[in-house]
Amino acid sequence: MNYIKSCEFNIDTACVEVKLTDGSMVSIDCIAVENEYANNMYETSELDYLIYNEPLSYVELLLSGKMEEYLRTNTDYTPLSDMR
Repeated sequence: MNYIKSCEFNIDTACVEVKLTDGSMVSIDCIAVENEYANNMYETSELDYLIYNEPLSYVELLLSGKMEEYLRTNTDYTPLSDMR
């Protein structure tokens, strides 16, 4: 993703703002992304970690279409129904 110049999370809008090398800017609505990809609080927490600590990785996963794969492989949880 060499066309991304910079990105940072704007807490006021709940968006990751991405500046591209051609001068354009894209704003990614993080709430909409969470509603689309996160199926539980553990996946939401993983997305929140990326947003606050690694926004570039967050954007790259989203643009490459690998967000579901990332959440599936990096989120460790046991559903309550399996704990009985």
